[in-house]
Amino acid sequence: MEKYLPLHSSFIVLDSQDIDTDQIIPARFLTQTDKLGLGRSLFYDWRYSGDPGFANDHELNNRAFEGVKILVAGKNFGCGSSREHAVWALHDYGFRAIISPSIGSIFKGNALKNGLLPIEITDQFYEALCAARESEIFLDLEHQRVDLLGGPSLRFDIDRFARTCLLEGVDQLGYLIAQNAKVLAYEKRSSHEL
Repeated sequence: MEKYLPLHSSFIVLDSQDIDTDQIIPARFLTQTDKLGLGRSLFYDWRYSGDPGFANDHELNNRAFEGVKILVAGKNFGCGSSREHAVWALHDYGFRAIISPSIGSIFKGNALKNGLLPIEITDQFYEALCAARESEIFLDLEHQRVDLLGGPSLRFDIDRFARTCLLEGVDQLGYLIAQNAKVLAYEKRSSHEL
């Protein structure tokens, strides 16, 4: 996992509520165990018609949005089943942050463990983002701020341990392994005190 650096990006708005993990990646794509390539299946049933052709009117198929790293969605994003593939697909597509007024708790946990930053915002900030679709967002995880360029700013909450892991570019196990020298020193001190 790479270190989570400040992010400056345009954004895509999916102005829908209750986007569940089956919409993010349909169940028929869950047989894949490799994270790479899942971005092709992201929102598959929304993006593609019955044949392999593009459903050209979907935002994710618009070439103007290529390289966009932030997805803004309506309330209750990532609800439904606990499939980690949904996070993998969003990350593989190129997203580094999901911004929504509310995010499913299991999805949020999976996102934090896989380098995708889930940010919950107020309804008012969501409305400001929807009204400013042509603008850009500056996202600063270290200071826990989202700034709509030319618009409002918002401070967001995040679990301290998850924040540390994202900023250091490690998963939970990687963080613990990095503490090995400290653990061994503690064990040595403790054994001498007995």
